[in-house]
Amino acid sequence: MRVLYFYQYFTTPKGSWSTRAYEMARRWVRAGHQVCVVSSVYDKSDLQPRGLVTRMLIDGVEVRLLNIRLSNRHGFVRRVVTFAAYALLASWFALTAQCDVVLASSGPITVGIPALMAHYVRRKPMVFEVRDLWPEGAVQLGVLRSPLVIGLARWFERILYNSAATVVALSPDMATEVLRVAPHATVAVVPNAADLDLFGKVAEARQKNRGSAGKKMALYIGTLGRVDDCGQILDAAAVLKRRNESVIEIVLLGDGAEREALERRARHEGLSNVRFEGLVPKRELPRWLRDATCTIVVFRSLEVLNSCSPNKLFDSLAAGVPVVQNTQGWIRELLEETRCGITVPPGDGEAMAEAIVQLARDEVLREEMGRKARRAAEERFDREVLSQRMMEVLEDAARG
Repeated sequence: MRVLYFYQYFTTPKGSWSTRAYEMARRWVRAGHQVCVVSSVYDKSDLQPRGLVTRMLIDGVEVRLLNIRLSNRHGFVRRVVTFAAYALLASWFALTAQCDVVLASSGPITVGIPALMAHYVRRKPMVFEVRDLWPEGAVQLGVLRSPLVIGLARWFERILYNSAATVVALSPDMATEVLRVAPHATVAVVPNAADLDLFGKVAEARQKNRGSAGKKMALYIGTLGRVDDCGQILDAAAVLKRRNESVIEIVLLGDGAEREALERRARHEGLSNVRFEGLVPKRELPRWLRDATCTIVVFRSLEVLNSCSPNKLFDSLAAGVPVVQNTQGWIRELLEETRCGITVPPGDGEAMAEAIVQLARDEVLREEMGRKARRAAEERFDREVLSQRMMEVLEDAARG
């Protein structure tokens, strides 16, 4: 089967972003399918263009890299322009590339434009993957305010959901929201996955380091942006400093629009227990997770963000590291059921600091949660299983 895959943020493990598209596509190729990914240039990706359109072959996956540059640091207008430019250029491939099924993965939701072109002009079956709820996320963040623009965005969202043979949601909460918008849509849940091979030796190494003296590291991995309430992490750091918890250090791996402001605040408040390490390629994450007491997953207190499916969560589970997180949706339920982490209220630095201290001091609890985290990764989020589930969705769509 030939899959035409529209996704703007394609990255391999050499980059510092989600590798979901890469990992799934290469497994589909290994199973005998043909996959062509039409992507653009993300500043956290490792792919670099050599012209307007660069043709690449990566582990058997055909990649068409459009020289349109994306960054979370860009302002709203520039992001809209780059999204529109991608949709326009990608539509050429939608109208010309050989395929049996089209897969479009958002955000941004404009990635659905070339998919709709292939669907309605060429009658190709279409699968639409929802990584982020849009426009609801933009509305709750205050990015979209015009009633006319919001109405048009929601109209386009309904068209995409109703046009797709299947809508793939990355969490149960996302699936609920899709069905609220389009009650007659067919929805499948295929969450992000745990890289069991990449992080396979981390749990073993952590066991060897058990009881070692020195700093206890709480680790944040991800974007330092508007939706990520990393200010709560600094609130926790301030509490730890006030309580003289000098053994605990918080390390942030990542970049984003809020990084400079966060660093300024850390300097102003004298938070010497916080380190900003910048972007790290995914293939280098195991050495950081090996030494982490816990990882931190944090988002702003918005209803829409309770549905998120962040890669940093699955990396932590695969590495057997307990999670401290503040969302109040399906992730909270997962941690309560599997007992592999601690949920704290959003915006509560005291509670986050207390959870970090508890895991730093209680070695038995930390080891128990770590084992259960790895077990959850193996039993629920195996990349091989979820890649096959996604391929079954595509095959069902192709069969009509």
